[in-house]
Amino acid sequence: MENLLAEIRNCSVCKEHLALGPRPIVAAHPEAKIAIIGQAPGTKVHATGVPWDDPSGRQLRKWLGVTDEVFYDASKIALIPMGFCYPGKGKSGDLPPRPECAPLWHQPLWELMPNVELIILIGMYAQKYYLKETAEKTLTATVEAYERYLPKQLPLPHPSPRNRFWLTKNPWFSKEVVPILQKQVSEILEN
Repeated sequence: MENLLAEIRNCSVCKEHLALGPRPIVAAHPEAKIAIIGQAPGTKVHATGVPWDDPSGRQLRKWLGVTDEVFYDASKIALIPMGFCYPGKGKSGDLPPRPECAPLWHQPLWELMPNVELIILIGMYAQKYYLKETAEKTLTATVEAYERYLPKQLPLPHPSPRNRFWLTKNPWFSKEVVPILQKQVSEILEN
């Protein structure tokens, strides 16, 4: 795993497409029991090099019901983005994750993490990549159909503060999905 993580962190496959240059962000360990597949680091995470070190990460930790200490223990929770580097700014937020990363790096990571019991798929990019034809047409419909993907996978919306409108419009998520997420995470981490 150490060699693979070093290789990922030195990756420069798409450097000509990255406004801030390559800085692959990932946390993984052979003993991890939960894997969180996110979108791509934002500018703050690019600057610190710490995955989910931003308001989205704080919200995600609340949803999971875990402390920073547990969240950042890679032997418990692997943090793997669809795009490992900050992709740049688009018209309405960050650009999509670079398409080179997941096909290049995800499978080698899975091969070294045999104990993963739950894969949390955050956002449309992770859901389309992993759920393929079983994903619904929209992120909302996919998250609403979460029971279909359990116990191995759980689709979530992005925890970004920009998603306040989505969360307000979909109160069932906080009432129904978050408690199930917290229960799953707690049970897995206690074993």
